[in-house]
Amino acid sequence: MKFCLRAAACIVAAAGACAAQGVGAGGSIGGTVSDPSGAVVAGASVEVQNVNTHIDRTTKTDESGAFHFPNLAPVPYHLTVTAPGFQPRTQDVNVTGPVPVNVAITMQLATEATTINVTSSAAEVESVPTAHTDLGPAQMEQLPNYSVGNGLNDAIAHSAPGIVQDSNGFIHPQGDHAQTQFVFDNQPVTDQQSKQFSTSMPQDAIASVEVITGAPPAEYGDKTSLVVNAITKSGLGAAKPYGSLDLSYGSFGTATEDFTYGQGTNKFGNFIAANAVRSGRYLDSPEFAPLHDVGNNQTFFDRLDFQPDESDSIHLDLFAARAWFQTPNTYDQQALGQDQRQLIQSWNISPGWVHILSPSMTFTVSPYIRQDQVHYDPSRNPFADQPATVSEDRRLTNTGIKTDWAYTNRHNNFKAGVQVQHTFLTETFNLGVTQPGYVQASGNLGLAPYDLTNGGHLFYFRDHADIKEYSTYIQDSITFGGLTIQPGLREDVYRGLAGAQKLQPRLGLSYMVKPTKTVLRLSYSQFFETPYNENLLVSSATGAGGLANNVFGAFGQRPLRPGIRSQYNAGFQQAVGRHVIIDAGYFWKYTHNAFDFDNLFTTPIAFPIEWRKSKIDGADARVSLVDFHGINAYTVIGHTRARFFGPEIGGIIFNSPLDTGVFRIDHDEVLETTTNVRYQPKKNGPWASFTWRFDSGMVNGAVPDVASALALTADEQAAIGFYCGGVFATLTAPITSCSPSQAGATRVTIPAPGTENNDTNPPRVAPRNLFDVAVGDDDIYHTDRIRCRAQFSVVNVTNVDALYNFLSTFSGTHFVSPRAYTATVGMVW
Repeated sequence: MKFCLRAAACIVAAAGACAAQGVGAGGSIGGTVSDPSGAVVAGASVEVQNVNTHIDRTTKTDESGAFHFPNLAPVPYHLTVTAPGFQPRTQDVNVTGPVPVNVAITMQLATEATTINVTSSAAEVESVPTAHTDLGPAQMEQLPNYSVGNGLNDAIAHSAPGIVQDSNGFIHPQGDHAQTQFVFDNQPVTDQQSKQFSTSMPQDAIASVEVITGAPPAEYGDKTSLVVNAITKSGLGAAKPYGSLDLSYGSFGTATEDFTYGQGTNKFGNFIAANAVRSGRYLDSPEFAPLHDVGNNQTFFDRLDFQPDESDSIHLDLFAARAWFQTPNTYDQQALGQDQRQLIQSWNISPGWVHILSPSMTFTVSPYIRQDQVHYDPSRNPFADQPATVSEDRRLTNTGIKTDWAYTNRHNNFKAGVQVQHTFLTETFNLGVTQPGYVQASGNLGLAPYDLTNGGHLFYFRDHADIKEYSTYIQDSITFGGLTIQPGLREDVYRGLAGAQKLQPRLGLSYMVKPTKTVLRLSYSQFFETPYNENLLVSSATGAGGLANNVFGAFGQRPLRPGIRSQYNAGFQQAVGRHVIIDAGYFWKYTHNAFDFDNLFTTPIAFPIEWRKSKIDGADARVSLVDFHGINAYTVIGHTRARFFGPEIGGIIFNSPLDTGVFRIDHDEVLETTTNVRYQPKKNGPWASFTWRFDSGMVNGAVPDVASALALTADEQAAIGFYCGGVFATLTAPITSCSPSQAGATRVTIPAPGTENNDTNPPRVAPRNLFDVAVGDDDIYHTDRIRCRAQFSVVNVTNVDALYNFLSTFSGTHFVSPRAYTATVGMVW
């Protein structure tokens, strides 16, 4: 908390030195309301609504009849104007980006026979080639949270199709490992946002999210299997203060305090979000019952807005966070007294400026600087860490500037831009073998000088690098009737440990059949993917001749190089009546130099690695029921086939075979589905929510046959639910021999003898069904200024004892959260 307060003070002070720079990716709707004679109508009520995202904002016209909605998500809106003595007026308005949308509303006089009946808008289909899911804050607040302090990732995993959910908030989009880009108010963040790497933006600071799952435009580069375009909340135009205070307490001693406050005028605005959480199950643990798993984090976000005139908009985003947590233990590690811990300190400063050159043209400048500093501490007794003691101190500083020029007319939505980015890496890494006989058993004699059980000393690594990236893009969205053509071209230049550059063409087509409300999509894209920056220096230095002649036994003899991906997408969107939308698609991706991570032992320390190539294809769908007699529901479905080809380069993998064949990577999953149903018959009234998540199970390469299971320790056998006949392995009684016909496991699926195949029939984690329920009331008490609310939620209602993964080289072993209760009380104003 002291760090957060110091960092917040520093960045607030720095704000005064920043030049006027402006609003990010949010759009705006403005205009005037007049009567039939042309006289302005003051005090008219104006509402914009998007039923797909539940975004609903209202304002009143001023003395000049003008109204303005800033900071809007780029989605279609239904605008409604009402005023005493006039007939209601409605109009559909489409916000596509930073270019402001201006409308002139002429009201018609009401007569005595006029009946005022404003109907709600219908669910909307969009004629765009890009597959995406739009979310509003109300939708995200209603979803279950399995990952403490990482609510945004959880909300995305539950809402967008084609995402395989992994431990600790990891999300694997469309067969790729964590290839996700976040964009906060036009600031791109391509480094990892899972809580074991960094602390992400608090969920209650987000005004809207667009989750792009297919064919992103040329504006987006690098990690693009999933693009999360988020707009933060703003105080601009909020004459009456708004905000919230929520206090929660639940299982494992999990306590949270969340506070938001926004206020402003038509020229100034300020919004802050301050959050804190402490839990006895901070990370997903390698045992069903968490051991040595206490953690906490604190976040502070402040957005300052200034609009000096009609042509300029300025904002400054300030963010600081601190997270401290223990590394969860297995029963074996707990018995040894293992006490490994990690501290993450993060901060971010991102100003921006939007200048309106004309009613159809804008220019945007968005500089930024962010830093993650990670300290990993070993046990005080190094021999309590098995089979090795490790420590790490690394710093990742990302600074850059992004400029965009946008132009909109009746048929075109044109955009071009340039981005320059430097990432400064400093890494310190230590390792010493603590398990007697490990060096000889592993066959890796290069570790002998670092065998602490035999008079050795710690291995020490330290390095620094500057990763430079330069990008430019041009794109357009051309509309003729129901046809939309989205061409684009992007070039990226990478100057890191290796150098490369690539020109990437992109082309998307969509066609809307208006009578049937059908949209057809087809696209082709090329992408230039850069290596993960986390622990990049250590990982790239391993291999033949590296790190004291390949101390670790990893393979490869060169730094990780950027990858090139070709991708095809096809899909459709179909409206059924006024309340149902079906959105489905197919994707196929081929990547040369495909990236992944490998974890070191059971620690959260992960190292980027590179496979020779990958071939990934799959299908996904989302079916949404919108505002049907108080019921909102959706189902998302995904199927992924992720085939990777060796050899692998980089990382720290002990005794990894030099495999050039094909295999299914651990985030390959046959089927994942999430269904969410929410019933709230009255706005701000009582509600109930139900969520069902099914996962058929990710690939688990550690137990390909019964012989592999028999070689596990007692703790590991118990973790997978290994049995022989009717006898289950326990912590004190492992199974040492068993006929394959009598053996099995409850938490992993072991292929039948002679049938295992790394490509066509790999071993997997057992399927699981998770059920979550929540009930609440958004208005248990209210006054003129505040409204009190309360809710009670339960995740994993049936207390399913299930695994995310087991002894995965890329993730480790992690159990799904046991049944957990959370009670929340709060107020909004």
